[in-house]
Amino acid sequence: MTELNRLTLAAMRDGLRAKKFSAVELAEAHLAEIEKINADTNVFITITRDRALEMAKVSDAKLAKGHGGLIEGIPVSVKDLFCTKDVLTTAASHILDGFKPPYESTVTQKIWDAGGIMLGKTNLDEFAMGSSNMTSYYGPVKNPWQKVASGECRVVSKQEDNNSSLITRHSPLVPGGSSGGSAAAVAAGLCPIALGTDTGGSIRQPASFCGIVGIKPTYGRCSRWGIVAFASSLDQAGPLTRNVRDAAIMLSVMCGHDAKDSTSAPLSVPDFEKMLTGNVAGKKIGIPKEYRPDGMDSEILAMWNKGAQLLKEAGAEIVDISLPHTKYALATYYIVAPAECSSNLARYDGVRYGLRVMPSPSIPPASGGEERGGSLTAMYEKTRAAGFGHEVKRRILIGTYVLSAGYYDAYYKKAQRVRWLIAEDFRKAFEKVDAILTPTAPSAAFGFDYEPSDPVEMYLNDVFTVPCSLAGLPGISIPGALNKDGLPLGLQLIGKAFDEETVLNVAYALEQEINFKTTPSGV
Repeated sequence: MTELNRLTLAAMRDGLRAKKFSAVELAEAHLAEIEKINADTNVFITITRDRALEMAKVSDAKLAKGHGGLIEGIPVSVKDLFCTKDVLTTAASHILDGFKPPYESTVTQKIWDAGGIMLGKTNLDEFAMGSSNMTSYYGPVKNPWQKVASGECRVVSKQEDNNSSLITRHSPLVPGGSSGGSAAAVAAGLCPIALGTDTGGSIRQPASFCGIVGIKPTYGRCSRWGIVAFASSLDQAGPLTRNVRDAAIMLSVMCGHDAKDSTSAPLSVPDFEKMLTGNVAGKKIGIPKEYRPDGMDSEILAMWNKGAQLLKEAGAEIVDISLPHTKYALATYYIVAPAECSSNLARYDGVRYGLRVMPSPSIPPASGGEERGGSLTAMYEKTRAAGFGHEVKRRILIGTYVLSAGYYDAYYKKAQRVRWLIAEDFRKAFEKVDAILTPTAPSAAFGFDYEPSDPVEMYLNDVFTVPCSLAGLPGISIPGALNKDGLPLGLQLIGKAFDEETVLNVAYALEQEINFKTTPSGV
């Protein structure tokens, strides 16, 4: 791996402008690393080498003339949930085999307009449904904190004079989900920026598992147009990066009103990078008592307490708060999200694009005549049976059930009322505080061999991220510490709606205090 692969977005931007290296050199360095390890890590579903080099040449020409966008010449990886014109877009599902959209999503178009270089499409949980990246039709992604080939993980800490420890594992580690491929790409040095989406924690949880930064903006900050839909009232695009500054830069590129998305907020986009002062003096940081469940991991609790103490030492005031309806958040989410998924995924029928599985002929051909196919309904059934994975089918069935006659009021309507109460808890809390500090996930990355007793146990990975999503608020995960096994743990900051400035600035201040410099090796 070259030094170019370890630079931050901001350092790459400044280096390109100072002509220390070219956009083509940057692209080639990252493509070389992708091609070296992708067969083993399974981070990318599609690698767009030719397109990347063509785009890099255009960027170099612009930079030579002193022109270019905010991220001109910077390599970017895209979660394979964003539609990219003429490039395979699968949502990690068999049912979208061969689908190449004739249009570009709004967010990716903004990135290309700002000078970003497309490296390829990253792996994910199928249709973004999962917290491990184990549900992808294309196979799981391996967390770069694991040296998979030998079954060992060597963790190198820059904070400890490059001392390293060797940890033996029985199976590879998951990168988290659903944006696991994007998180793994950034952590492994395959790109400085990756696009993700967050419905219930799908940016923040993998960021925590991979020791990087991931932010979910306020619902409506980024356009959803051209993103393959999971749950339309929850889905939101966001960046995964190496540090908070890079996340701020990317948000300025990605955000903005879009007339093609009725949920897009008609608000101006601040220069988030300029607002990173690191000054949190006088800021009130809330600590919700409901985020301390029984049996909470002691190392995560210690990290949380340390994060609060560091903010206090930086001049912030720590305030105990209550979010009383938090205990209902997971149950609410796993009614609302599957209901919306059931509706959104009804469009995949094998008629217009993607996979089509024809049924056996229902009528034998007459002598010398043409064979006649089975019914249209049979084609729908066979296509969906073959095209959707088990987790997607499970959520479609749950969603269809809670929306069905006789159950709508008991489940979906009630869940929407509880969702309002959860949002109201946050509104009241933000009358007292400027931001809320919590852990990002209840554990570090777990192994491929982890076998939950039932699906609900796996859903508990989202226990700290789902409430923020239900309320539509901005949330960021930053690396907080290493656990006893040398694996990263994340801290989450939640802010008021459309107050990404405060979330980013408090996260920036905390990031400086924590000074997390540890990176995975063996990737």
